[in-house]
Amino acid sequence: MLNVQWLDIVSVFAWFIAVYMVIVIVFYSVILMISMLQLRKEYQLDRIQAYEDYMDEFYTRPVSIIVPAYNEEAGIIQSVRSLLSVNYPTFEIIVVNDGSTDGTLEKMIDQYEMKEISKVVRKQINTKPIKTIYQSTILSNLFLVDKENGGKADALNVGLNFSHYPYFCSLDGDSVLEPDAFLKVMKPIIDSNEEVIASGGSVRIANGCEIKNGHILKIGLSNNPLVIMQIIEYLRAFLMGRIGLSRHNLLLIISGAFGVFSKHWTIEAGGYKTDTVGEDMELVVRIHRLLKEKKVNKKIVYVPDPVCWTEVPEDMTILRRQRRRWHRGLFESLWTHRGLTFNPKYGSIGVISFPYFWVVEFLGPIIEFLGYIFMVLCLFLGGVYIEFAILLFLLSCLYGSLFSMAAVLLEEWSLTKYPKVTDIIKLFLYSLTETIWYRPMTVFWRCEGVWQMIIGDTSWGEMKRKGVSK
Repeated sequence: MLNVQWLDIVSVFAWFIAVYMVIVIVFYSVILMISMLQLRKEYQLDRIQAYEDYMDEFYTRPVSIIVPAYNEEAGIIQSVRSLLSVNYPTFEIIVVNDGSTDGTLEKMIDQYEMKEISKVVRKQINTKPIKTIYQSTILSNLFLVDKENGGKADALNVGLNFSHYPYFCSLDGDSVLEPDAFLKVMKPIIDSNEEVIASGGSVRIANGCEIKNGHILKIGLSNNPLVIMQIIEYLRAFLMGRIGLSRHNLLLIISGAFGVFSKHWTIEAGGYKTDTVGEDMELVVRIHRLLKEKKVNKKIVYVPDPVCWTEVPEDMTILRRQRRRWHRGLFESLWTHRGLTFNPKYGSIGVISFPYFWVVEFLGPIIEFLGYIFMVLCLFLGGVYIEFAILLFLLSCLYGSLFSMAAVLLEEWSLTKYPKVTDIIKLFLYSLTETIWYRPMTVFWRCEGVWQMIIGDTSWGEMKRKGVSK
């Protein structure tokens, strides 16, 4: 009797996982269709639209580029060099040295002939103390702020306090921008007459590319399978997820690697939160919440064309730490603002976006991990459970590999950042293997992030960089 009851429980659990995966697949299919239409539309506009008008100071808005840097000596000079050559009429670069223990500070001072200046900084957001402020003697729009270590969010808040312009861009210290990236990411803000108050661009992986003096000379693929799978993962996240969500103002994440925000709304929202590992998402959620509570019609959008190239982990240990941290950050943002979930007061953000991030993004890896365990269990139970195992595996392939393949095809169909046909074929073939090894691995790491939350582990995890530019 107990054995029969136990088998009934197993059957119910199997159907729960299967139905969950079908719902997620249907949702992603809708997102894919929206993304395809929107991406093609924007791509065609970008082909026709000239950007010369946006080079006129009359049309554009000045931008402060804030680069938080902690132990970034491997790539900080090349990153700043890349920023100095962007096509944009008025901007300033603020490198915030967050108590680096390597040669980041010295390299910046030597390379750009920085001299100490005396400047009163208006403290609109509380931060760790500033030690010294430097300005380049050869480039008047380049500043270096040396401060006590307080983390990335605190460094960004220091940059916000110091900045002079109405819009700011948060940019990782190892990032390299394409020349027209700022013109394109600022375009929706300018065209909407500032109805759009934040805009995020695509982030692509620089590992395997030829970069010299902060400029992309040749786009290519790394030979490291981990890097290739991360490229596919990024294509899927940006070209599918964020375009689809952005289309209806449902976007809750703008990557910290490359995003432009209104300084006014960011400061009113309280700046970056320093006690979370997911400060990027947390800020976007807080701005959405503030806008809804003030009943102000503003938008936060994603623009697929402006590209920022950044370094990703090539080592499994570091990648594991990163994914655990990302999932913890996701939960912290969702839990902090849990009152928005299914709350009609917050419109589509509360009714659609928050439930999606809870059910699909946060709970998804947990349910998927249970599904993997169940598939193995089914092999021992035999009979009809073998069929359940096959069904779940096929759904997993559809959920994982096929959508990743679609993202690779979207890249080739629209943006074509990878010029070699062999690179696209390689990406496509690797995407076929995602369900077999890469996805289960990342699912397990994200579940580890949940376990870290349960036991109270708040460690950040070191991210070693070797530098992507020569």
